[in-house]
Amino acid sequence: MALDLGGRSVPMTVRRSHRARRIHLRIDTVDAAIELILPRWAGLAQGLDFARVNRQWLMQRLADLPERTPFADGATLPVHGEMLTIRHDRARRGPAERIGELLAVGGDHAHLPRRVRDWLKAEARRGFAESAFALAQRIGRKPGLIRLTDPRTRWGSCSPDGSIALSWRLVLAPPEVARYVIAHEVAHLAELNHGRRFWQIVAELVGDHAEARAWLRRNGARLLRYG
Repeated sequence: MALDLGGRSVPMTVRRSHRARRIHLRIDTVDAAIELILPRWAGLAQGLDFARVNRQWLMQRLADLPERTPFADGATLPVHGEMLTIRHDRARRGPAERIGELLAVGGDHAHLPRRVRDWLKAEARRGFAESAFALAQRIGRKPGLIRLTDPRTRWGSCSPDGSIALSWRLVLAPPEVARYVIAHEVAHLAELNHGRRFWQIVAELVGDHAEARAWLRRNGARLLRYG
């Protein structure tokens, strides 16, 4: 399904939610698409009318999205706070490799995005796991399985069994921001809530984290537009 926005056809998905109390619109940051969420009582026609009434709001939200940065030759990526330029060499063999300020990627051009993503995930897996175990040790805890995910709304999560999930895209954020998110989830090993004691633990692990949280609010959409 698509919605016409001033002559521009924008993809739109419709999702029915049993928990929603009203018709709701959200922007899919990754795909620059629209999601129409309908409560049980609302029909599709009502939802479409609601979307049309809010056409200007949707157009503005889409216009405000950061430009997409594809994983392509010549693109620059902020990895661990340092800018790397993707350099593709079809004749190169083996996995992608960092060489100074370059990320050298070989193989067929069609596989370039996947090879870059695999390298970024490997970087995230190595650094995030090391940081999570070190931070957990400071509060006398030990995380379970540490997984990399690619959610569109959450940067991390911690399960009651101690498993921690982290977005691999945090490798593209400043190191202090990634460290804050990791500390946030590690703190849940001790407090599965967001009460006062929880935030005290986060502060004990990383100090003042207000700027890291603010950075994610300002730039989170940018992280989702890579690749």
